Amino acid sequence: MLTIRKIFSQVDETRMAAGRSDDGPALRKVVVAAVVSNPFAGQGYVEDLQPIVDASAEIGTLLGSEAVRLLSEPVESYGKAGIAGLDGEQEHVNAALTSVFGNAFRDAIGGGKAWITSVTKVGHAGQTIDVPTAYKDDVWVRSHYDGTEVRVPDAPRADELVIIGAVTNRGRINARVGGMSVAEAIEKGAQS
Repeated sequence: MLTIRKIFSQVDETRMAAGRSDDGPALRKVVVAAVVSNPFAGQGYVEDLQPIVDASAEIGTLLGSEAVRLLSEPVESYGKAGIAGLDGEQEHVNAALTSVFGNAFRDAIGGGKAWITSVTKVGHAGQTIDVPTAYKDDVWVRSHYDGTEVRVPDAPRADELVIIGAVTNRGRINARVGGMSVAEAIEKGAQS
């Protein structure tokens, strides 16, 4: 149902912030996007978007598996985003990012308990979007509130969707605004 035209990936590695390192590993942000056909492009309002929802599980597995391969270390944060081409509507790409996609993405990256941060919009080829990310097991871990900018140069075409998954290996370098730590989140999860 969602025919893939291309897969786009990017890896961003940051070693220092504000002129210093916190002696942790480099912050790696990996994005994998599937550029797919939009089966409802140009049709105006369509009531039942379930075909996109159903097909999104396969995309979630694909993006998650590739993101883990490119990250090459355990995933700590994740996020998702999407852009509908100009002949579609925002709801089309939202249908591609429901819990059906999210559950498949989580399974592919090795789990996660927190909801997956998300953003969507309608745009033209080369449109940028900021993908928000947060700690995968507890959204209240502030050190992991982050994001990454994505731009697929030739997508979405008017009749396409860009479905995006993002992962990171850690929180922000030099994070220091308090809140729950990863260790506290793990302890909290163990007590649940």
